Amino acid sequence: MKRRQFLKMSAVGAVAAGSVASPAIAQSSPELKWRLTSSFPKSLDTLYGGAEVFVKYVAEMTDNKFQIQPFAAGEIVPGLQALDAASTGTVEIAHTSAYYYVGKDPTFAIYTAVPFGLNTRMQNSWWYQGGGDQLGNEFFAKVNVIGHPAGNTGTQMGGWFRKEIKSVADLNGLKMRIAGIAGQILQKVGVVPQQLAGGDVYPAIEKGTIDAAEWVGPYDDEKLGLQKVAKFYYYPGFWEGSAMLHNMVNLNKWRELPKHYQSVIASASAQANLWMSARYDMQNPAALKRLVASGTQLKPYPVDMMDACLKATNELWAEISAKNADFKKTIEAVQAYRNDQYLWWQVAEQTFDSYMIRSRNRG
Repeated sequence: MKRRQFLKMSAVGAVAAGSVASPAIAQSSPELKWRLTSSFPKSLDTLYGGAEVFVKYVAEMTDNKFQIQPFAAGEIVPGLQALDAASTGTVEIAHTSAYYYVGKDPTFAIYTAVPFGLNTRMQNSWWYQGGGDQLGNEFFAKVNVIGHPAGNTGTQMGGWFRKEIKSVADLNGLKMRIAGIAGQILQKVGVVPQQLAGGDVYPAIEKGTIDAAEWVGPYDDEKLGLQKVAKFYYYPGFWEGSAMLHNMVNLNKWRELPKHYQSVIASASAQANLWMSARYDMQNPAALKRLVASGTQLKPYPVDMMDACLKATNELWAEISAKNADFKKTIEAVQAYRNDQYLWWQVAEQTFDSYMIRSRNRG
């Protein structure tokens, strides 16, 4: 009898526990509707597409209880004001590139790309495993956001030129669409940097207002039609060996989220980060073939130009570090990580890639 009573009481207890648990779970999974503003137009389907992939995963992982509506650049605020919109709470999230905000502090650039910095694999490794997330979010908190990587273009191209560049001397007085930290570097070697939105680049080259322009890489550059107004296409974009995008979440809104919703945002952002890199790797080879077939001339940057730009980069880092503690701490961390990474890459990664490239070229 005692055994039967015990089993009966246990069953009742289990039912009671279940009836209490369901409302508790429901209460911890509220229905939320957020807004995300992108720094990119819908026409750049891979850059803007990262935001679309992110919100899709958030909805799926929460059974549509957490819905985030994406807006393209200009629909709520201009693309270069996305961070401000998230910081002030105009929107909950900005999908953007940190280096757009170097006017606020040059340290922002390090979290997207800096000249002669990390490649994509290294940048992901540094952020997720090498302490980059702690440094980054300690810095981002100063503008009331928390950042999660949500895309990467990979190494970019060096840009489109109306005339051939045979040495660093050919850069003297050359007007080039390039902004931020990279613009400051090239200014040191004679370039006159110009800051133009993507839609203004084509007419500026066509009219001769500028002599050269960098954008992203073959897939996106082809969309802008730059091959129609400039013949020479240079590589590599040494100022963007990698270009990480972030979901910048308003810090107050982030702290209000249940912990599992915070995990959803982090996980969905990571999915978008992986998706964008993989998609560019898929899109760029075919686009490059089309560009070359249409008459584009691929050219490597002259070695003396690369050397001059590296020297200018190291000089600028010293200048900024002397007056900006955040920049100094972060750039030193990145450089140390890069140097250790290349110790490994020169043994395995580069050796394998170099052999396979030679093998391909031999047919």
